[in-house]
Amino acid sequence: MPASLGLTLVEACEVDPPAGVEAVHWRLLSTHPVTTLAAAARIIGFYRCRWQIEQVFRVMKTDGFDIEAVPIRNNRSLKNLACATLIAAIQIQQMLHDRDGQAHRPMSDVFAPADQPLIESIGQSLEGKTERQKNPHPSGTLAHAAWICARLGGWTGYGGKPGPIVLVRGLVRLQAMLEGIKRCALVCIA
Repeated sequence: MPASLGLTLVEACEVDPPAGVEAVHWRLLSTHPVTTLAAAARIIGFYRCRWQIEQVFRVMKTDGFDIEAVPIRNNRSLKNLACATLIAAIQIQQMLHDRDGQAHRPMSDVFAPADQPLIESIGQSLEGKTERQKNPHPSGTLAHAAWICARLGGWTGYGGKPGPIVLVRGLVRLQAMLEGIKRCALVCIA
């Protein structure tokens, strides 16, 4: 560490917060130089991303994939598991960001293209009788797959939007179903 470090204070105050809600007031320290409003906005943007980072770690840890409970002592094995879990946590974030279909991402961002027909078939079995229990997203989109994972994770289609932990549960179930279908197909072929 250097003997001293130059920091810049960026202070951000919310103007016109919603009624009955305390205004956001952040005091952020940065090692980046901030001499313009655009530079300050960039630092604020960095800070706003922290929630996404926190959600990735939450999905990896106890609430999600529970990587902390794995009794692996071998460093290499633990590193490999941590990398695989990070990839899965990022996939959850991708689905979370496109659960409304606004990002218009393809299902292949998270799932193998060969799995798409199976995923959509599983999805059809999850649809209910009401409009809210039908997948509103176009076939082949990540939002379509996120809806399926949410339903498999216990989301009914009513109430709020499915969160990351519901998507974790659903993704784990979906991956198990896909694996089971593929193994059955191999047995039937043999």
